[in-house]
Amino acid sequence: MKVKTFFLVIILAFPIANGLKSCSKDDAPSDPISQLPTHTQTGENTFGCLLDGQAFLPSALYVPYNCFYQYVDRGFYFWISATNRINGITKSIYLGTERLQISENNTYILKQRVNGNAFGGYFIGNDSTGEIQNNYTSSIYSGKIIITKLDFENHIVSGTFWFDVKDSSFAPRKH
Repeated sequence: MKVKTFFLVIILAFPIANGLKSCSKDDAPSDPISQLPTHTQTGENTFGCLLDGQAFLPSALYVPYNCFYQYVDRGFYFWISATNRINGITKSIYLGTERLQISENNTYILKQRVNGNAFGGYFIGNDSTGEIQNNYTSSIYSGKIIITKLDFENHIVSGTFWFDVKDSSFAPRKH
């Protein structure tokens, strides 16, 4: 069994930006960390992380990333997700809370997706085989999210996170 590790830099504003910046392959740096967006606190509408040591950036799929924070049914719900689709493989990375209020300059442990917790997870789907996976953090596979800026007036949330999840699709194969 393999554990997926995510390191993320989140610099995201709640509304979706009009388009994403891109560059040609010749301009792309080879170091995965240098491929991530610059860390800011100004709501630049960016999102990036390392997924198994490779740069993961949202791509122009229906909604490349999404962020909301709302009070519903006597609880606060926070959600950030980013999605890309390359060669028929759709991957999404997400973080959220279930009835847990967040605040600036706080760290939250990513655990099970239950009331009162913060959690992380990822989705992977293969168009050609129809196979999908949806894996979440747990009491065994966990992580952290650090909210460094939370500005409701300007719709900005910035921070960093990392987490591990169990990835059953990469279990050792019998020969």
